[in-house]
Amino acid sequence: MQSVETVLALIVLATVVAVSARRFRVPAPSLLVVAGVAVGLLPFVPRVSIDPQVVSLVVLPPLLYAAAEDLSWRELRRVWRPVTILAVGLVLASAAGVGLVAAALTGLPAAMAFVLGAILASTDPVAVTALGRRLPLPPRVSTLLQGESLFNDATSLVLFRVAVAGAAAGGALSWQRASGLFVLLAGGGAVVGALVAACVAVIRRRTEDPVLETVIALLTPYTAYVAAEAVHVSGVTAVVVAGVILGGLAPGLTNPGIRLQLHAVYGTVVFLLESVVFAVIGLTLPGFVADVATDPPRLLVEVLAVTATLLAVRVLWVFPLAAFGGGSLRGAAVVSWAGARGVLPLAAALSVPLDLPGRELTVTITAAVIVLTLTVQGFTLSPLVRRSGIAASGADQRAEEIRADSATARAALARLEELDSVPPEPAATLRRALRHRIDARPEPAPEHIPLQEVRRELIAAELRELDRLYAEGEIGDATRRRLQRRLDLRDTALGDPE
Repeated sequence: MQSVETVLALIVLATVVAVSARRFRVPAPSLLVVAGVAVGLLPFVPRVSIDPQVVSLVVLPPLLYAAAEDLSWRELRRVWRPVTILAVGLVLASAAGVGLVAAALTGLPAAMAFVLGAILASTDPVAVTALGRRLPLPPRVSTLLQGESLFNDATSLVLFRVAVAGAAAGGALSWQRASGLFVLLAGGGAVVGALVAACVAVIRRRTEDPVLETVIALLTPYTAYVAAEAVHVSGVTAVVVAGVILGGLAPGLTNPGIRLQLHAVYGTVVFLLESVVFAVIGLTLPGFVADVATDPPRLLVEVLAVTATLLAVRVLWVFPLAAFGGGSLRGAAVVSWAGARGVLPLAAALSVPLDLPGRELTVTITAAVIVLTLTVQGFTLSPLVRRSGIAASGADQRAEEIRADSATARAALARLEELDSVPPEPAATLRRALRHRIDARPEPAPEHIPLQEVRRELIAAELRELDRLYAEGEIGDATRRRLQRRLDLRDTALGDPE
């Protein structure tokens, strides 16, 4: 960034637009990009430049980690086959398709055309997660989109490195080398991510200090990324693997108060980074276009052709996959349209060596495709989900939550009956409140009951029952998270232990 004032202005702009997007129930990334382009076109606004190292090292790790933590490991195991096919096969097909179209239409050298294909081949985990966060998607579709966007980066980054090496050498790409690099980068990144997750889990289980735990949680994605890059493997894959593992272990790593604090801190960090980065994407587009726009209509045609190629290849992969895999064609329509590009492709494009012919055009087309997919697909994805009929029913979700709450209340009541030391009057009050929950009736007005340790014992029984319900597949990950947060709030409301 050019100055501290520019950064502060970006934060203010991004925050105002993101809050407005929530208020008017439109996708924040799409509105942020539009606002960024509009501001970037103003004559008095200085040009904003992005350092790809800042994006890769400062912005991406926490956003990737937060998205990976939210990914349900149980749901991911159910869709690992289509995720693998999309994360590898679709990326290769998209890179080839874009490379061929770009070589034919854009005037880029063939090697640089395939660099562009590799850059745009994968969906962006930050964009997909941000766009899908407020959509009522069924668990399978949501996990498929998140899993694909998180794991397809290893494939596209390998292609990108090989394509750049080929463009620099002026020769053809070596697919044998690409295969070896893929195993090294993706496999090595996964190993590093798992090791970092194991170390962090051990440390956090032995830590009770809220400030120290928060610092550890904030440093975890950066540690995974830097450690992986230091040994020349995929930092993105390391962050994703660490996030998935620690997200699955999270309920047992710390106490309720610290869990709530981490949720608040990470929510703030993710909100600020996402808001700023999508606004910056829009802000940079006018400057990129100005660098190469000797023929703006032709550039528009090139951008539309590349975007259409990405969409067409995605449709040709997703619909047969759904048909032969027993999936819903309506779900396939949503998955086909949810292939937005975002932060990661732009960072890759900006990292292309400055001396390669066609670099400026490659960066400009990348930025334009990102803006186009974030706006067109972003603003239309929610209506498509509603019209497709696959939207998760709010009534079904509430019913599942009520059943789970009733089950956890029964577990707490059973534990209360086992405790002989509880005085009769407080026991009767607790019993009455639990039976109201079991019958799904409004709880009675809260009464001051001492015996914090007894009440914590009952909350612990509810948490054990919640874990059982989730492990046996009776509730989904979203319900588990909501109820765990509610129980954590009840625990912290009790104050310090007696």
